[in-house]
Amino acid sequence: MKLINTLIPDIYRLVGKRDGWFTSELATELGQEIALKMQVNFGERTESRSLRLSKMGPVCPRHLWYSVHKPELAEPLPGPAIIKFAYGHTIEAMAIALAKAAGHEVTGEQDELVVDGVKGHRDCVLDGYIVDVKSCSSRMFEKFTKKTIQVDDPFGYLDQLDGYMVGSANDDLVRVKDIAYIWAIDKVLGKMVLYEHRLRADSIRARIHLHKQIVSSDDPPVCQCGVVSDGKSGNLRLDTKASYSPYKHECFPGLRTFVYSDGYRFLTRVNRRPEAHILELDRNGRRVYTIN
Repeated sequence: MKLINTLIPDIYRLVGKRDGWFTSELATELGQEIALKMQVNFGERTESRSLRLSKMGPVCPRHLWYSVHKPELAEPLPGPAIIKFAYGHTIEAMAIALAKAAGHEVTGEQDELVVDGVKGHRDCVLDGYIVDVKSCSSRMFEKFTKKTIQVDDPFGYLDQLDGYMVGSANDDLVRVKDIAYIWAIDKVLGKMVLYEHRLRADSIRARIHLHKQIVSSDDPPVCQCGVVSDGKSGNLRLDTKASYSPYKHECFPGLRTFVYSDGYRFLTRVNRRPEAHILELDRNGRRVYTIN
């Protein structure tokens, strides 16, 4: 039986070989898995009206409330984001296939788990440990290699992992109950790292309790999205995390979107309009024409 701490060296050695290890059976299994993920990624979207273990990270309470009570108000994902998620799913499916090909034990794939009434699906159990596979940018990848994710986890990856660990407490497939791993893959450079995480059972149960309280309210709570200064203009914009919220227009009804060369900026206060050549879009992605 192989040990999980040899996973990445084993895979690196494997992919460097040219001896036919990538069999037709493996190719078929991987192809089928990717096809299923693409069907979901590009298929009809149905917005969930329930809490999920994958969404247990810190989040604006107003965003959370809308995600359960009025998910139909979520902004549609832009085309580039849909494509980004598609190749992320592809990378994650490939990683699982490589683990199997390298001789590691992979079980419990996408098993449903329930913690205090909240459902989720773990990625897999690998060599007896719960493993969550994350494809990520090089900047996010550094958080796992440098272990700064411990104190800067904006999307709640570790909270999600805590949920899977608590939900798997009585699962015989999971031989190690207090340690799990995030298998991070740099989708730009192809690097991999296993980040070891120790269970925080009290923390995830407290987070679930808090989220239940928020969504039990009849009215949406006050927004807590992060806002920062936008240069020296006196303008204010959403911070990086808040800019990803599909409910940002519910948090800021007067939000204005400007398209810069390095991406979108969502201004909550416009003291001075950006230069005339900077395109402005409305909440539906249509160009806003201004008269100077």
